[in-house]
Amino acid sequence: MKTEMDDRIVTPPPEATPRRRTIKLFGREFALPRSKALRIALGVLLVLGGIVGFLPILGFWMIPLGIVVLSYEIAHIRRLRRRMVVRFTPRQKSGSGGA
Repeated sequence: MKTEMDDRIVTPPPEATPRRRTIKLFGREFALPRSKALRIALGVLLVLGGIVGFLPILGFWMIPLGIVVLSYEIAHIRRLRRRMVVRFTPRQKSGSGGA
């Protein structure tokens, strides 16, 4: 027998569900692991793998990627990343261009 409660589907509000962290690089978004410990481990492994970048498959490209991953968890690195984004992002012209 169906009850009145069975007819209602309860879904949590969007703000109650944890937001999936993503990294946006070169116009594409890449999902990060949901676990904070896994994100930190991934960032550290990328940086350490980049240090031995002279080996095949591993490369120096892993160092900046590892720093970006770590910047989502470590405030000091996050501030440095944001400063770099502000510094190297082209400024948009404001206004109608003047007369």
